[in-house]
Amino acid sequence: MNHLFIPNTGKVAIEDIVFEETLAKQMEQFLREYEHLDILMKYHLPVVNKLLLFGKSGCGKSMTAKAIANRLGKKLKTINLGNIVSSKLGETSKNIAAAFKIAESQEAVLFFDEFDSLGKERDYDNSDSSEMKRVVNSVIQMMDNLPKHSVIIAATNQLNLIDEALIRRFEMKMEFHAPNAHYLDQLYDRLIGKFPEEYQQVNREYGISFAEAEDLVKQQVKENIIQSELRRKAVICGA
Repeated sequence: MNHLFIPNTGKVAIEDIVFEETLAKQMEQFLREYEHLDILMKYHLPVVNKLLLFGKSGCGKSMTAKAIANRLGKKLKTINLGNIVSSKLGETSKNIAAAFKIAESQEAVLFFDEFDSLGKERDYDNSDSSEMKRVVNSVIQMMDNLPKHSVIIAATNQLNLIDEALIRRFEMKMEFHAPNAHYLDQLYDRLIGKFPEEYQQVNREYGISFAEAEDLVKQQVKENIIQSELRRKAVICGA
């Protein structure tokens, strides 16, 4: 069933992500609960293990899922629900059930991207509409029966399209906003600080997403390195 999962490249540390204050507090709460999972379960206290990340694209939802898996020491199993639902609707429940089983057996973090694909209005006939309802009900049941040692993360840019019953299953809902200048500067400082000072000159842009800011830094730092190398070679050749 490995064809269900999207390959994950690179590791992300929680410390590498810039969270606004509310998100930072939610992340701290989740990690503290998971760290003390056994003792909390001993007293039958609810532990957050289902997180819904929603908000604008490029503002850190996928990075957060990767960072959580990395912090917990678990593999990240990523599924793009848009691809599964749109390919063969009749097999959706079976594929999702298989993903749940794999994540549980491997104690992995199961990450559903484009989670709103389960609720989008579709141009199907009545039978397909009924099938989608069965899929949603099946996912609800699987979430209700999820072992507490397993973690599910879902991400969406369109929260309004998701069934309310599904939304209620998530104990923690984290809203990602477009970053303001303060948080963008934090990201710029972290990204630029990884390189030698001679390569750190970057023209910062604002009113953009974290992902766009990261791309901007990478592009300008690469150009700085290349220009520095060209100058170095020119000096050598002219000597």
